[in-house]
Amino acid sequence: MPTKHAFEFLANPSKIDEPICVLFGDEAFLKRQTLDLIRQQVLGDVEDDVPYALCEGKQTQWVDVADELSTVSLFGGGKPRLVVVEDADPFVSANRTQLEDYVAKKKHVGILVLLVNTWASNTRLYKSAAKVGLQIECKAPVSGKRKAVDHAKLQSWIIDWGKQKHNVTVGQDAAALLVEIVGAELGLLDQNLAKLALYVEPTEKIGAQMISDIIGGWRTKTIWELLDAAADGNSAEALSQLNRLLQNGDAPLALFAQISWGLRRFATATRSFELAEKQNRKIGLTDALIQGGFQTWNKAGLSRAQTQLKQLGRHRAGRLLQWLTETDLALKSSHSTDHRARYALETLIVKLSNMLTAKAKV
Repeated sequence: MPTKHAFEFLANPSKIDEPICVLFGDEAFLKRQTLDLIRQQVLGDVEDDVPYALCEGKQTQWVDVADELSTVSLFGGGKPRLVVVEDADPFVSANRTQLEDYVAKKKHVGILVLLVNTWASNTRLYKSAAKVGLQIECKAPVSGKRKAVDHAKLQSWIIDWGKQKHNVTVGQDAAALLVEIVGAELGLLDQNLAKLALYVEPTEKIGAQMISDIIGGWRTKTIWELLDAAADGNSAEALSQLNRLLQNGDAPLALFAQISWGLRRFATATRSFELAEKQNRKIGLTDALIQGGFQTWNKAGLSRAQTQLKQLGRHRAGRLLQWLTETDLALKSSHSTDHRARYALETLIVKLSNMLTAKAKV
């Protein structure tokens, strides 16, 4: 049976009759949701409180698990015995041969669920479990050769999960902004959806402004205002916002990570534009900015980004990656103290000022 992603299983759960289910990956929230659904599929509603065996991987011996799997539950109503091994990586390593023998058996009384972080596809256990078992990937969705987070799938999940579990309608723009603010942390995303549900009626649609107001808070607003002011060339406003964040106790390195992410998109867009020119291809600023990482749905943001890129000019936008690298190295070495870190960040911002003449326009 091919490996499923947790998103797919949670959206369309199948009947569980496999002798072994493996939930693998580093996303604890998805593992818990998937395990709860498997328990419900095997034993019925969770409220029925049908007992099942829960074992700790570091302390559990194979003989104990084997005994549980072969024992018929007195209160299960004829349902199979469910045995769950949490943090099962050491258990799998210590009992690989026994697990292979268990999977190879023709008849099984119980259902074994393993919760592991790693599950290598080149092992004999993986291959044999794939034939008779259910293997569910519990990670943030990824795509491409570099296995980068698939923001489109993550945003779709936010919209679907919000409606399914929290009875809220989340707009596409709101989902995209929520991912930008929170990141690919499924548990935190779920918590924030629950928080948003307290502020809206079931018929009300959640937009980007509500995400910014309720989830982002003033820090998120301030960093976006800083980035916009810096890209606009308004160094005085950007420096004022930087001072506010530093006075509040924000770490310079943490601030630089967010500033770097925002400015790096302009550098990537400029490189895309220059590459198209070298290849005698026509490319508009909008397409270049989208390739740089700006969201297609945010028309106003794209329009403003075009103005900002023109303000920076090709010369300065082309040197952004160099400036960001130099600032990063400085913050981690010669400018690691607070007052010198402030100077390094302020220098970067001033380089973008509209008081400085750009040598060339994009």
